[in-house]
Amino acid sequence: MAVIHVDVVCATEEIYSGEAKCVFAPATNGEIGVYPMHVPLISTLKPGEVRVETENGVESIFVSGGIIEVQPDTVTIFSDTAIRANDLDESKALEAKKRAEEAMSSSQTEQDISTTQAALAESMMQLQMISKMRGKKR
Repeated sequence: MAVIHVDVVCATEEIYSGEAKCVFAPATNGEIGVYPMHVPLISTLKPGEVRVETENGVESIFVSGGIIEVQPDTVTIFSDTAIRANDLDESKALEAKKRAEEAMSSSQTEQDISTTQAALAESMMQLQMISKMRGKKR
């Protein structure tokens, strides 16, 4: 069976490096699926879940956005923030959501609004992934 090498890295560490059957990522224009021998591409990512399907199951990783580079035998995902789904902290995500909502009410410039909207979207996506992971554990 053909496999593809996957690396998921963030600003501070390598989150995942290994072989996979396929990878799904939240590209800006919609989710993309990558299988071995995929056509080369580069795309931006929005906050969401990267799913790496291996022989041993699925590895779920939250990314805050970033870039995905695809080659026929390699996928590399670069993100400012990447966290294994099992390591997401609900209290931190709730606090980040609260701060973003408070900042939205006092945002003055378009840049302020854009920054706080991005922070809110990121915290909401983390909470959604935490909820999804809870459902899988039951």
